[in-house]
Amino acid sequence: QVQLVESGGGLVQAGGSLRLSCAASGRTSRYYAMGWFRQAPGKEREFVAAISWSDYSTYYGDSVKGRFIISRDDRKKSVDLQMNSLKPEDTAVYYCAATDVEYRERWRESLQYPYWGQGTQVTVSS
Repeated sequence: QVQLVESGGGLVQAGGSLRLSCAASGRTSRYYAMGWFRQAPGKEREFVAAISWSDYSTYYGDSVKGRFIISRDDRKKSVDLQMNSLKPEDTAVYYCAATDVEYRERWRESLQYPYWGQGTQVTVSS
Protein backbone atom coordinates (compact mmCIF):
# COMPACT_ATOMS: atom_id res chain seq x y z
CA GLN A 1 0.00 0.00 0.00
CA VAL A 2 1.20 3.48 -0.88
CA GLN A 3 -0.14 6.74 0.52
CA LEU A 4 0.27 9.96 -1.47
CA VAL A 5 -0.28 13.52 -0.26
CA GLU A 6 0.02 16.53 -2.57
CA SER A 7 0.83 20.09 -1.55
CA GLY A 8 1.79 23.39 -3.14
CA GLY A 9 -1.25 24.35 -5.16
CA GLY A 10 -2.68 27.84 -5.23
CA LEU A 11 -3.49 30.90 -7.29
CA VAL A 12 -0.92 32.41 -9.65
CA GLN A 13 -0.95 34.89 -12.52
CA ALA A 14 -0.30 33.79 -16.07
CA GLY A 15 3.40 33.55 -16.74
CA GLY A 16 4.17 32.70 -13.13
CA SER A 17 5.45 29.53 -11.50
CA LEU A 18 4.31 27.04 -8.90
CA ARG A 19 5.91 23.96 -7.41
CA LEU A 20 3.82 20.98 -6.40
CA SER A 21 5.09 18.27 -4.12
CA CYS A 22 3.86 14.73 -3.54
CA ALA A 23 4.93 12.96 -0.35
CA ALA A 24 4.84 9.18 -0.62
CA SER A 25 4.74 6.71 2.25
CA GLY A 26 4.31 2.97 2.51
CA ARG A 27 5.75 0.36 0.14
CA THR A 28 7.01 2.73 -2.56
CA SER A 29 9.74 0.35 -3.71
CA ARG A 30 7.27 -1.94 -5.46
CA TYR A 31 6.13 0.75 -7.89
CA TYR A 32 7.71 1.47 -11.26
CA ALA A 33 6.82 5.13 -11.65
CA MET A 34 5.14 8.14 -10.14
CA GLY A 35 3.04 10.46 -12.21
CA TRP A 36 1.14 13.72 -12.19
CA PHE A 37 -2.25 14.10 -13.81
CA ARG A 38 -4.69 16.98 -13.89
CA GLN A 39 -8.41 17.40 -14.36
CA ALA A 40 -10.25 20.58 -15.22
CA PRO A 41 -14.01 20.94 -14.74
CA GLY A 42 -15.93 19.09 -17.44
CA LYS A 43 -12.79 17.55 -18.92
CA GLU A 44 -11.15 14.15 -18.76
CA ARG A 45 -8.16 13.49 -16.56
CA GLU A 46 -5.01 14.43 -18.48
CA PHE A 47 -1.48 13.05 -18.23
CA VAL A 48 1.03 15.70 -17.18
CA ALA A 49 4.30 13.94 -16.36
CA ALA A 50 5.84 10.75 -15.02
CA ILE A 51 9.21 9.73 -13.59
CA SER A 52 10.71 6.26 -13.41
CA TRP A 53 11.43 4.91 -9.96
CA SER A 54 14.43 2.92 -11.27
CA ASP A 55 16.35 5.21 -13.62
CA TYR A 56 14.90 8.71 -13.22
CA SER A 57 13.68 8.83 -16.84
CA THR A 58 11.01 11.48 -17.31
CA TYR A 59 7.99 11.72 -19.60
CA TYR A 60 5.73 14.70 -20.32
CA GLY A 61 2.38 15.46 -21.86
CA ASP A 62 2.53 17.55 -25.04
CA SER A 63 0.74 20.50 -23.46
CA VAL A 64 3.35 20.95 -20.71
CA LYS A 65 6.56 19.85 -22.43
CA GLY A 66 9.24 22.50 -22.08
CA ARG A 67 7.41 24.29 -19.24
CA PHE A 68 7.03 21.70 -16.49
CA ILE A 69 9.73 19.62 -14.82
CA ILE A 70 9.16 16.48 -12.77
CA SER A 71 11.78 15.38 -10.25
CA ARG A 72 12.13 13.13 -7.23
CA ASP A 73 13.87 13.27 -3.90
CA ASP A 74 14.61 9.78 -2.65
CA ARG A 75 15.60 10.97 0.80
CA LYS A 76 12.26 12.67 1.28
CA LYS A 77 10.34 10.07 -0.77
CA SER A 78 8.75 12.90 -2.69
CA VAL A 79 8.03 13.72 -6.30
CA ASP A 80 7.86 17.36 -7.30
CA LEU A 81 6.37 19.15 -10.28
CA GLN A 82 7.92 22.51 -11.12
CA MET A 83 5.46 24.43 -13.28
CA ASN A 84 6.78 27.44 -15.20
CA SER A 85 5.25 29.83 -17.71
CA LEU A 86 1.81 28.94 -16.45
CA LYS A 87 -1.22 29.57 -18.63
CA PRO A 88 -4.91 29.92 -17.73
CA GLU A 89 -5.51 26.58 -19.46
CA ASP A 90 -3.27 24.93 -16.85
CA THR A 91 -6.00 25.57 -14.27
CA ALA A 92 -7.08 22.20 -12.85
CA VAL A 93 -6.91 19.90 -9.88
CA TYR A 94 -3.52 18.20 -9.97
CA TYR A 95 -3.16 14.64 -8.75
CA CYS A 96 -0.11 12.58 -7.84
CA ALA A 97 -0.28 8.86 -8.60
CA ALA A 98 1.79 5.66 -8.41
CA THR A 99 1.82 2.81 -10.91
CA ASP A 100 2.88 -0.82 -10.61
CA VAL A 101 2.85 -1.26 -14.39
CA GLU A 102 6.27 -1.98 -15.84
CA TYR A 103 5.59 -0.96 -19.45
CA ARG A 104 6.54 2.69 -19.89
CA GLU A 105 4.25 3.28 -22.85
CA ARG A 106 1.33 2.82 -20.48
CA TRP A 107 2.45 5.44 -17.97
CA ARG A 108 0.38 8.08 -19.77
CA GLU A 109 -2.84 6.21 -18.99
CA SER A 110 -4.55 7.14 -15.73
CA LEU A 111 -6.13 3.67 -15.47
CA GLN A 112 -2.64 2.18 -14.98
CA TYR A 113 -2.27 3.98 -11.65
CA PRO A 114 -3.93 2.22 -8.71
CA TYR A 115 -2.90 4.76 -6.06
CA TRP A 116 -3.83 8.44 -6.01
CA GLY A 117 -3.48 11.46 -3.79
CA GLN A 118 -6.40 13.68 -2.87
CA GLY A 119 -5.47 16.39 -5.38
CA THR A 120 -4.45 20.03 -5.10
CA GLN A 121 -6.05 22.97 -6.90
CA VAL A 122 -3.99 25.11 -9.27
CA THR A 123 -5.63 28.26 -10.60
CA VAL A 124 -3.92 30.48 -13.18
CA SER A 125 -5.47 33.90 -13.71
CA SER A 126 -5.15 35.83 -16.96
